[in-house]
Amino acid sequence: MTRDDATREDATPAGAGPDDTARTVSQLPGWLAALAGVAAAAVALGLAELVAVFTGARTAPLVAVGGVVVDTVPEPLKQFAIDVFGVHDKTALLIGTAVLLAGFAAGIGVLAVRWPAAGVLGVACFGLIGVAAAMTRPDVGPFAALPALIGALAAAVVLWSLVTGPLRPARSTASPVVPGAGAADRRRFLATVGVSVGAAALAGAGGRWLAQRRGVATARTAVTLPAPVDTAPPVPSGVDPPATGLSRYVTANRDFYRIDTALVVPQVDPVDWQLRIHGRVTNEVTISYAGLLGMDLVERYVTLSCVSNEVGGDLIGNARWLGVPVRDLLLEAGPLPGADQVVSRSVDGWTCGTPTEALLDGRDALLAIGMNGEPLPVEHGFPVRMVVPGLYGYVSACKWITELELTSFADFDAYWVPRGWSAQGPIKTQSRIDTPRRGGELTAGQVTVAGVAWAPHRGISAVEVRVDEGPWQSATLAPVVSVDTWVQWVWQWPATAGEHLLQVRATDGDGVTQPQERQPVAPDGATGWHSVQVTVA
Repeated sequence: MTRDDATREDATPAGAGPDDTARTVSQLPGWLAALAGVAAAAVALGLAELVAVFTGARTAPLVAVGGVVVDTVPEPLKQFAIDVFGVHDKTALLIGTAVLLAGFAAGIGVLAVRWPAAGVLGVACFGLIGVAAAMTRPDVGPFAALPALIGALAAAVVLWSLVTGPLRPARSTASPVVPGAGAADRRRFLATVGVSVGAAALAGAGGRWLAQRRGVATARTAVTLPAPVDTAPPVPSGVDPPATGLSRYVTANRDFYRIDTALVVPQVDPVDWQLRIHGRVTNEVTISYAGLLGMDLVERYVTLSCVSNEVGGDLIGNARWLGVPVRDLLLEAGPLPGADQVVSRSVDGWTCGTPTEALLDGRDALLAIGMNGEPLPVEHGFPVRMVVPGLYGYVSACKWITELELTSFADFDAYWVPRGWSAQGPIKTQSRIDTPRRGGELTAGQVTVAGVAWAPHRGISAVEVRVDEGPWQSATLAPVVSVDTWVQWVWQWPATAGEHLLQVRATDGDGVTQPQERQPVAPDGATGWHSVQVTVA
């Protein structure tokens, strides 16, 4: 064997033919291959966000797939997310979806090193998933598939160029073929990845920014709310008693809880908005936003609560709402016999079913256009939403509402019913200790114990507190505007040193005291007494 023969033998692994050598030439270290896949996925998502500015935010693949997850995930898992993340559950879902996508993308990158065509096929599969998810979103239009398709095409190009380009060393029959590349090639590869991810981030951020610019924030600021013909009673003196940590009687818009299924806030232009009242009615009615503003408006304080609110939870708030009585609109339409359910439908397709009787029995059920003296915030349903005292939000508080359909509970199940929740959801009597907090360290002597209690549309007649399962002590109730709001309560505790358990219970206006037995939120709201453990020094 000559010296040249030995060199050629060292250059090619034993048993490797020309095809194997070519495959070795293009091979990347595993972590760089994974990085290539993640960069390609980032390009897909960023570009898709930009395209979705023109096709609708719900058509962006991350949002569309997240929407499918929201609609199909098992109910216990969904409730777990609300329990853990509260009002940030949607952000957590999007982040979690992005992390899972990054993991799969990394796997595709590793696969593409050996078989580039297979990597491109993997990208195509993800693109098809994005297309399928986008096409399932309600009222997305004929171009809903474009963001996922264009994003997938760009990702395929980026992935192919990364796994076949920057780290491919020059071939030479006179030099050994070494997997990987030198430092310069690696820097070039990482620079390409950096440029790709940076461009993706700019495209994604730019898409979100443009979507907001094209949104309805400007239209909202242009709305001037008419004065109500029937104003809310004034807030009586004595509300918001001095107690550090006690919830304010009126919840500020920025602090009001938000729980819904919308991963992106629907943008509804009031100029184009219409409400259609149809189904089992004598007269079908269609109302524009301008027409709604021209009707007799009333103003009322109403406390809303989410059915997912755990004992002692904060998914509840009290606000001053401005709107048109739903009863007036339904009477104009003329419900037919047997129409015992009014189905509210949101612009994004979400539905809730409200007993027709609850909308006609004289309670202040409103098609609300204002919240605490300003047009509805976009995230709280602008331009129009439903507000119904005494019912959990999942059966009454439809945001971004566009339809009221008269039907029956026997004929239609609203969104949450097939997912295991009760068809009807009156709010249960509940109470909460706001201060002191669980685990708080206190000083012996007089300690202010305070919180809120609620039984909307029935009102609260009494709140009691006890220490270490001793006798119940009556708390002092602050005044309220009406029975449709929560009530603040205060009790002065002569605290002694040691570990103590504080418990609270409330009695509603009908004289019914909330039960001690703990029940989960599903299927129709939690029950039980709220308690906090504190240490007194």
